Amino acid sequence: MSFQDKKVFITGAARGIGQATALAFAKAGAVVGVNDINPVGIDKTIDLIADAGGKAMPYMADIANKLSLQTVMYDFIRDAGGIDILINNAAIEATSDFLKTDEFEWNRTMDVNLKGAFLATQTAARAMKDSGGGTVINVASTAGQMRGLANRVAYVTSKAGLIGLTKAIAEELAPFNIRVNAVCPGIIQTAPIEQLMRNTDLQTKWEQDIPQSKLGQPEDVAAMILFLASDAAHYITGQAINVDGGKVMR
Repeated sequence: MSFQDKKVFITGAARGIGQATALAFAKAGAVVGVNDINPVGIDKTIDLIADAGGKAMPYMADIANKLSLQTVMYDFIRDAGGIDILINNAAIEATSDFLKTDEFEWNRTMDVNLKGAFLATQTAARAMKDSGGGTVINVASTAGQMRGLANRVAYVTSKAGLIGLTKAIAEELAPFNIRVNAVCPGIIQTAPIEQLMRNTDLQTKWEQDIPQSKLGQPEDVAAMILFLASDAAHYITGQAINVDGGKVMR
């Protein structure tokens, strides 16, 4: 899959799935806008892309803030000469008992995980419509379409909402040649997951629950994102596709 000179903007690209996706697009020839609120992480992603011979530009902004988000997206569209692909990856995962979840935690999770994707897609789609089309991919979660998870009420709700947003926007933007899909990762071996597994038997337990008997890697999710963004997926829109080693089917 070649993305030569395609303009790709990725939120939450300082680490994990976002970083792996940014690197994969850059290796495939794309010009990548690297967004996050973590300047050190942004620099790390930019350095990895540069070392691989790719092209990337940094854009630090909190996607939950409309003015901040739109400013950096307009800057990217100006700097890159347009936008072809938007990856809504930025997310937070608060962990608290439902009865103790406060309004701030709820609102912040919804603002980052759901409102941010809405605002970014609206901004990108306006430019895509004028240029003849494009692709949007939302990074949701299997948590948004399987049984509930304890101590994750805001996160699970936000990811279920993101899947709903994906379908609604796909319907509305299809006439403008803009495809919208969601990728739903299962348990992916990122820094937060490794922190949870430390000094526990969680990895063994999780692997027993997964038909493929292993945790996913950020590159596994990035590969699905690139497929959905490619011309090979031109007839796919409004879908939520699991990347979970088969866990959800159990």
